[in-house]
Amino acid sequence: MRKVTMYGGVVFCFLFLAGPASAGYLRCGTHTIQDGQREGPGKYEISKKCGRPTEQFGNTWVYDQPGQSKKILRFNDSGLLMSIDG
Repeated sequence: MRKVTMYGGVVFCFLFLAGPASAGYLRCGTHTIQDGQREGPGKYEISKKCGRPTEQFGNTWVYDQPGQSKKILRFNDSGLLMSIDG
């Protein structure tokens, strides 16, 4: 029982500390797409709000929009958003 409690505490601390560091965003008109959610938006939802990406490499999309830094979106194999960098 003690191992389970200790393991759970370590996992909680890791997730708590790792969460805020990965919070990225992409603004598309009046929409804001954010990563770091329990279940991120999918490729369809993002393309509907933001249009086609500037570049696309499998599960990596790049948006290069005027007035913003280049945003790199990474999706998992199910097509859900995992992270936004840039």
